[in-house]
Amino acid sequence: MTLDALAIDRRETFLAQLTREAASIALAGFQRQAGAAVSLKGPQDYLTETDGQVEEFVRRRIADAFPEDGFLGEEGGGVPGQQAWVVDPIDGTANFARSIPHFCVAIAFVANGTVQLGSIVNPVLEETYAARLGRGATLNGRPIHVSGVDDIAASSVEMGWSGRRPLANYLSAIETLYVAGTNVRRGSCGALGLAYVADGRSDGYAELHMNSWDCLAGLLMVREAGGVTGPFLAVHGLTEGAPVLAAAPGVATVMSRATGIPLHEEIDLLPDAAYQQRKTA
Repeated sequence: MTLDALAIDRRETFLAQLTREAASIALAGFQRQAGAAVSLKGPQDYLTETDGQVEEFVRRRIADAFPEDGFLGEEGGGVPGQQAWVVDPIDGTANFARSIPHFCVAIAFVANGTVQLGSIVNPVLEETYAARLGRGATLNGRPIHVSGVDDIAASSVEMGWSGRRPLANYLSAIETLYVAGTNVRRGSCGALGLAYVADGRSDGYAELHMNSWDCLAGLLMVREAGGVTGPFLAVHGLTEGAPVLAAAPGVATVMSRATGIPLHEEIDLLPDAAYQQRKTA
């Protein structure tokens, strides 16, 4: 089913309210969790009580408002279908669990073969990023744009780590970036790392494997803010995860060479949607 602009309008308005409510739950959990026990889903992969609370709240609200839409969440999974909400209830859980205020709620909406809407909220800093396909990206309602840096020696980028890829590949990419002259950081919150590329705080972000709930909202923001990204949906990233690259145009080629992640000039479409587009062209 293809959604028209009015249908996207309704979901955009809904998403703005939904992220405010979800961020409030996340903030309350952050404020009360200091010193609380947390569990591990895997090495360095933390789970807190708030993750489940936020995701269940978001899932219920979406089911009530748009029962025809699919849902894919980090904690509870789901089946995306042709149109779906993709949700990370708390990205940066390791920071959250240690009372570090660098975490966020990230929600994206996929329809018509690509990401239509994205929202990322850091509830502690009260920073809300939003983007809509073809209409730009904002921070607290103000338009944002990627940095204009074009000298790699003047840049600062972030490289996320994933245990799903060999450590040697990660270390090689970081070494190549350092040799090229950039400063490499790691903030342990991929969604915010992408948002910071969109607003020019960072010049690039790369990770050798990310899940869709971590990155879809941020990738849309970077593209809508004038940045360059690699393919994600096009390489089955929605359900399987994929490498992620997002950068200001002036450093994108260097980051692509260092990480081995190609740049993607066209709109990032789901494989079936790309096939249909070529078929009707």
